[in-house]
Amino acid sequence: TAYVPGITETDLKKIVLAVQQLAAGRSNAVGTVTLAINSSVTVVIDKNCAIGSTPLLTPATANAAIEVSKGTMYISVVANGSFTVTHANSATPDRTFLYALIG
Repeated sequence: TAYVPGITETDLKKIVLAVQQLAAGRSNAVGTVTLAINSSVTVVIDKNCAIGSTPLLTPATANAAIEVSKGTMYISVVANGSFTVTHANSATPDRTFLYALIG
């Protein structure tokens, strides 16, 4: 995670730390999601998501990689505070993904 200085921050060291962390690739717009079982949609709640954001998902388990290879999942909705993954309706557990929000 990245340090986020407050809007009224005056300590230059804290501001520089935040800029250094961003330059090093740190972000608070990341997370983990496991696809819902016996459902064809999974809603991911994330305060950093907004209309116009692009959620990028990376499989973190073998079952998640299999889900991607089937070609049946996609991001169907991006909203303020959430995004929705539409996927195969399956009883397969452990379809876990890492995600990053861009924009």
